[in-house]
Amino acid sequence: MLLLVKVILTLWVSWARGQEIACDPPIIANSHYIPKRTNYGLGQEITYYCTSGFFPSSWGNTATCTDKGWDPPPRCSLNPCEFPEIKHGLLYSEETYRSYFPAPINQWFYYSCDENYVTPPGYFWHYITCTKNGWTPEVPCLRKCVFNDLEHVRNPPTQQRLLQGQSIKIDCHPGYSLLNPQSNVTCTENGWSSPPSCIKLCDMPIFENATAIITGKPFRLNDTLDYQCLDGYENRDGSTIGSMVCGEGGWLHLPTCFKSADKCGPPPAINYGDITSVPLEGYLPGSRVEYQCQDYYELRGPQYVTCSYGKWSKPPRCIVPCVISEIIMNEKNIRIKGKNDKIYYAKAGDIINFMCKSGRKAATSKESFQAMCLEGAVEFPICE
Repeated sequence: MLLLVKVILTLWVSWARGQEIACDPPIIANSHYIPKRTNYGLGQEITYYCTSGFFPSSWGNTATCTDKGWDPPPRCSLNPCEFPEIKHGLLYSEETYRSYFPAPINQWFYYSCDENYVTPPGYFWHYITCTKNGWTPEVPCLRKCVFNDLEHVRNPPTQQRLLQGQSIKIDCHPGYSLLNPQSNVTCTENGWSSPPSCIKLCDMPIFENATAIITGKPFRLNDTLDYQCLDGYENRDGSTIGSMVCGEGGWLHLPTCFKSADKCGPPPAINYGDITSVPLEGYLPGSRVEYQCQDYYELRGPQYVTCSYGKWSKPPRCIVPCVISEIIMNEKNIRIKGKNDKIYYAKAGDIINFMCKSGRKAATSKESFQAMCLEGAVEFPICE
């Protein structure tokens, strides 16, 4: 049994080692390399050196063992430069010249850059040259940045154009600052390192019924300032602390500290009406709540109620409409002029035009007559 375990363990170790071996020793003409081994595992690296007159065909002279072989393929040639991949640019007539690669030393090709990128001299066209160390310029296309937001800026006074890697110092007018604390912004491959514009700072606010927990100024955009309500005061949600945020137009989320006794409870309910505002747990002084009546009911009085020193103002009323059913009209032998509805609704104050049904006549000398709806009540005419 012990012998069987040893055999299985030996086979497993041999298999595991075999799994680590991924690359055979490379064959690189016109060079020598280190370290030399009988086999190489994943991730292991070699360094190769080309003999005089030959150059590595890729940038650098190292290659790494991968599951697909050596990467990049190690080889030495008389022509050291492979086809250039120009980031943010394009080789002139590249399909025509692709067969020219690898390129020899001192061979050059024209290229251009994409929009918002320029060649190092600043021209639309430039040339890239093969050297023994690879292509030059190493960064063929540089980002172009323009500083032209001069509002609230003291220096520089005029528009500035910068290339990738260059920086500019911006001095804002008093009361303004860059978004980030530093005064320099840099042109990077993706544009400005931070927004190059001067924004208004937030001064220490004047608190009412509260005090700042941490003081300091100036405050920049998105800076926060914590506050504490004074004793006996609290926010709408019952908390006694909160945070303010410095926005472009000044402080956001200003303190709302009020005495508990000054807050109002739920707003008064009204018959046949509803509150249109979202209900809250508590209402601060000055809060307003809007009402609306149900269908056919008429709102009388102010549309809003206001919280003041713990009390709500007088709420509105919903006036009951007049409901005229077919049953009533049959009892009275009447109908509504111009209407054939089985049920009719009229708001308070509406004038209703009645007339007798066919074959009937008014108890008075008039054949048609009017009545006014008075808060759910209407004086019906009589037909015989």
